[in-house]
Amino acid sequence: MADLRSRRHALLAVPVGLALTASLGLLPGVAAAAPQAAPVAKQAATDGPLLSYVVNTSADRATVAKVKKAVAAAGGSVVTAYERIGVVVAHSKNPDFAKTLRAVPGVQSAGATRTAPILPAATTDVGKPEKVKLPKTSAAAAARQSAGGAEPLEGLQWDLPAIKADQAAKVNPGSRKVTVGVIDTGVDDTHPDLAPNFSPAQSASCVSGKADTTPGAWRPYDPAKDYHGTHVAGTIAAARNGVGIAGVAPNVKVSALKVSNKDSLFYAESVVCAFVFAAEHDIAVTNNSYYVDPWMFNCADDPDQKAIGESVARAAKYAQDKGTVNVASAGNSNFDLAAKEIADGSSPNDKGRPAQNRKIDPSVCLDVPAQLPGVVTVSATGAKGQKSYYSNYGLGQIDVAAPGGDKYQVPELPGKDGRILSTLPGGEWGFLQGTSMAGPHVAGVAALLKSAHPKSSPQEIQWLLKAQADNPGCPTAPYDGDGDGKVDAVCTGTKPVNGFYGFGIVDALDAVR
Repeated sequence: MADLRSRRHALLAVPVGLALTASLGLLPGVAAAAPQAAPVAKQAATDGPLLSYVVNTSADRATVAKVKKAVAAAGGSVVTAYERIGVVVAHSKNPDFAKTLRAVPGVQSAGATRTAPILPAATTDVGKPEKVKLPKTSAAAAARQSAGGAEPLEGLQWDLPAIKADQAAKVNPGSRKVTVGVIDTGVDDTHPDLAPNFSPAQSASCVSGKADTTPGAWRPYDPAKDYHGTHVAGTIAAARNGVGIAGVAPNVKVSALKVSNKDSLFYAESVVCAFVFAAEHDIAVTNNSYYVDPWMFNCADDPDQKAIGESVARAAKYAQDKGTVNVASAGNSNFDLAAKEIADGSSPNDKGRPAQNRKIDPSVCLDVPAQLPGVVTVSATGAKGQKSYYSNYGLGQIDVAAPGGDKYQVPELPGKDGRILSTLPGGEWGFLQGTSMAGPHVAGVAALLKSAHPKSSPQEIQWLLKAQADNPGCPTAPYDGDGDGKVDAVCTGTKPVNGFYGFGIVDALDAVR
């Protein structure tokens, strides 16, 4: 699986003086005026590969209707149209489809969401899971342990006390009126640690770009390979029910919005569908532990990448405007997202054409959705509270930090494993590490904040996350994450706000007080 997650952060006049992400390059409102209409060929070519496209238009019914007709005239078929944000998802074999649509009045950008043909996704975890078996104990013993407030495997969860989530659960474990949507590879809702809190009415498969709410459509394609979403869901909301582990917010609901296809690729049309679905199904928080394939960074000077970025930006903003807090992982390449230049040698990753060895400016080429406006961007820490060796960072790019695990930071616990323990498909549990594991800790704390402050807006929840975070500050010694004697990253900033931790490591106990 691939990994990874810039944008300038502007200081806003809010009571606690906190920063919100600001971006112009991919916002729909700043798109250049559409060129004059060009004649559409009477007989569109159909000799190219079948690709999926996003077409971004003015958000009104009349324009979208005209564009849908133009899609057909250009040799395409409409998969779905999101009129409220002006995004049309289409398929076509016409090699000039995007170019033709860009000339249609009302179209602000259009581009292919992939380089590989559609056949009859990238996450941010590092390595494969190491499974853990439940300790052998009697039902009576398990009940006694649960009554005492601890789950059977909770002793291996160093991450819960690291953000005081174990203490927070005794004050307020979260509201049943709050749901966190896991936009990911699907969730095994039959898992005994997830079933009590799973919300099927707020779950769907968005793989095609159009929501499929058929029961079970949200489950992983291949449990042995697509375990990522189930692991994320457990960190957020595994129930305190005497089974397995505990989640950061063990009483809130969790839902699944499956967006990865059978090749584990996360395409733009699927992510757009998921954000719109979350917005329209009362989902309070979304967790996004991935980047939108096939480009690790989407550059506005490339028409396809521009269209991808704009479509997802519109959908994420639509969700935020409807009251959803969007949380995303920063990525696992140890990149400084505030640098002037980053080497991206992995894009495109869907093998439609060879990967480019390109150098990008992360202030204009964005990791989507992590660097979109209003999204909470999360870096990862280990058991010793230090930046994880793999985690991306950057002054003004990271909002908050949370435990993501680090094999080099080993806790003094029975398992002595520095990674994050959570649920796996098939009723199992296992360790993983990555900013994918950090994001759901923040999503869980955001859910606790929403439980305590149900009328707060997404912006207010962000301010609280930052105001309550505990910042260890930049390390005093050179940072050597893997212990090989070489400096791996340079932290810049101040104790209150810096490149490694943003405003600090989130605090679940403060969230419920």
